[in-house]
Amino acid sequence: MRRRLFLQFPLVVSSLTAAVQAAAAQGSTTQEQPKPGKGFKVAAGESHQQEELLIMGGRFDCLVSGKDTNGSLLIYDTRREEKGGPALHFHYNQDEWFYVMKGEFIFRVGEETFNLKPGDSAFAPRKIAHAFAKTSEGEAQMMVLFQPAGMMEDFFLEMSKTGKGILKDEQVMRKLWQTHGMEIVGPPLKF
Repeated sequence: MRRRLFLQFPLVVSSLTAAVQAAAAQGSTTQEQPKPGKGFKVAAGESHQQEELLIMGGRFDCLVSGKDTNGSLLIYDTRREEKGGPALHFHYNQDEWFYVMKGEFIFRVGEETFNLKPGDSAFAPRKIAHAFAKTSEGEAQMMVLFQPAGMMEDFFLEMSKTGKGILKDEQVMRKLWQTHGMEIVGPPLKF
């Protein structure tokens, strides 16, 4: 398993690099729709979509939208105050990459468990169950990248609109996740 992931890593990195270059080539400003052939800037603490998303104990700021990349890439800057994280799940069509900027997290990817601190990253390939949880006190910050973007933006918008109440209704949660190309396969991580 590790060898296979190691061999896949260069392919993922080269595809993500190409996607980021495409995003920069297509971009927009934070106030306008994307313009082909133009880069864009997203100021610190702002979201490319101009919409505050509060989800699962954190704030999600979109830095690169799937609309910027023709659906090939999506990047969020997430800030979390609450400990914990999402249920164990997998994506049918998205690889997911996490980069910890502040705080500490525990990750499970397949059968592996990792403790991540600032500067560490974790990769969760599509169709492999994964989950994470913030374990440190105070604010934590993490970049989360999806490749391709798929329906993840719509998922986070829907989660933000529905609020905390949805987290208590397991059937509604499972349906929402399935509608957006994911499947819940276990509870959140305990730490």
